[in-house]
Amino acid sequence: MAHHGEAQAAESRKDFIHKMRTALKELRETIRWIKLAQRSQLIEKPDLADPLPDEADQLIRTFAKSISTAEDNL
Repeated sequence: MAHHGEAQAAESRKDFIHKMRTALKELRETIRWIKLAQRSQLIEKPDLADPLPDEADQLIRTFAKSISTAEDNL
């Protein structure tokens, strides 16, 4: 979520879009790491992580909509 914080302090709309796209990439990567950790039993209680991919997916949709809106307003 650090990239989202950087996007909030963007110097321009194009900079905002760029930083939000980076945040999207990081969220997608996060989902992959969570699923890998669950499958490899790296998490002691994997069921506690079950909602995390869905929550990250919700953030992805929100960020994608923000990017779309920012692009429309360029």
